[in-house]
Amino acid sequence: MSEYILVIDEGTTSTRAIAFDRELRAHASAQEEIPLSFPKDGWVEQDAEQIWSCTLAVCRKVIEQCGGAVNIAAIGITNQRETTLIWDKDTGEPFGPAIIWQDRRTQSACQTLKDAGHESVVRSLTGLLLDPYFSATKVRWLLDNHPAAKSAADAGRAAFGTVDSFLLARLTSGREHATDVTNASRTALMDLSASSWSEHLCKVFDVPWSILPFISSSGGEFGHTDRELFGREIPILSIIGDQQAALVGQACTRPGEAKITYGTGAFLVANTGTDILMSEHRLLATTAYQAQGRTHWALEGSIFNAGTVVKWLRDELQLISSAADTEAMAAGLEDNGGVYFVPAFTGLGAPHWDADARGQISGLSRGTRAAQIVRAGLEASAYQTLDLLRAFEQDGCAVDVLRVDGGMAENNWLMQFLADITDRPVERPASPEMTALGAAVLAAGELGWMSLDDWHDARQIADRFEPSMSSSERNALIDGWKSAIAATVRN
Repeated sequence: MSEYILVIDEGTTSTRAIAFDRELRAHASAQEEIPLSFPKDGWVEQDAEQIWSCTLAVCRKVIEQCGGAVNIAAIGITNQRETTLIWDKDTGEPFGPAIIWQDRRTQSACQTLKDAGHESVVRSLTGLLLDPYFSATKVRWLLDNHPAAKSAADAGRAAFGTVDSFLLARLTSGREHATDVTNASRTALMDLSASSWSEHLCKVFDVPWSILPFISSSGGEFGHTDRELFGREIPILSIIGDQQAALVGQACTRPGEAKITYGTGAFLVANTGTDILMSEHRLLATTAYQAQGRTHWALEGSIFNAGTVVKWLRDELQLISSAADTEAMAAGLEDNGGVYFVPAFTGLGAPHWDADARGQISGLSRGTRAAQIVRAGLEASAYQTLDLLRAFEQDGCAVDVLRVDGGMAENNWLMQFLADITDRPVERPASPEMTALGAAVLAAGELGWMSLDDWHDARQIADRFEPSMSSSERNALIDGWKSAIAATVRN
């Protein structure tokens, strides 16, 4: 009897495979880093073939650890969202690079569409803003700048998709061209309320209908892997965007429950149940998940740079040798020394949405030390989270408890500072694998192993951080952040 669900967790900087048993405990894992390239200011790319080769490699390693493909009951996929690819339906060969969600190259195209008066209809249909973050203008850029892609689209041979769709095509040797509703909801091409592609939006963005994948539920049968890849055909039973996957992994399956994931970026997502809540404060309405007969929507705020700040401090400034160093450095200081770091490397996300903003460090003096810059880099994630929480509250979606996950959530100093600056309890789960767990939960539901309600009741908390900072200290720190962000935002 097959005992494991294999989850592909394809993130922005690495791809992982994790096998979960019937109790949804991690049994085996493998990971490979995938480098990003930055050919121009604001451009962020990855090699699409490397995404596939690394994914295939980690899957094979984990399947071997599980005793072979015979022990894999199903595959689930969770992925970095909005990242855009176009490939040849016949050969699977990508046309150009994968354009990463952080990429800002289509800012002028977005501005042109805004000037033409399209933003209101885009917002009303999709719940999104007109911003380079989303896939639609990236698709048009690839078609305009890669003649082979344009020719293939004209001939009906081109396929567009986010990373999940690209991996599905490769896993099935081109038999399947599909995506799930959560990933589709991030393209700016899907009518959110109908969960289907919009002909009007395709015309607005000049995206050919023929290149779009089929939209499916997040939990369901997406096809079977090619026998040649793993030795037998394996059903693919879930696909879900990484932030929605973490929402499920954190058991936020009821209205009002929310999580924030601190990965490459940071993403606060709240389940709004069966109601689509359109934001008045520049947050995003999006699909939470569609599975087991349920369709839930969510409200989301995105921070573009979180873990990338730590990576930058390590690799470019060389102020730390590892991410773990940041906790001791921050904890060793009495205060931040008046130093604030706004990490707008690729613009600012919610609630500012300023693609032209660029990062800055303020409050430097002759006495500023490396530790204060490192601490300011950590503090930035907490301040930006507070900005999001206030916008959520103004939209009528107050978040009383923060459920956290992602690499930065392992930093105890940061989690306590987060609780202090937001004046809310912060809960850290027993398992660090919230994103992969979400995809596993949905696949387990299709196998009959566990329902969403079962998972909600099984949630385990490892740590809870209570706010302990005085209101006067909190307000002074927040005032400093407000000044720093005001000096950064350009729009």
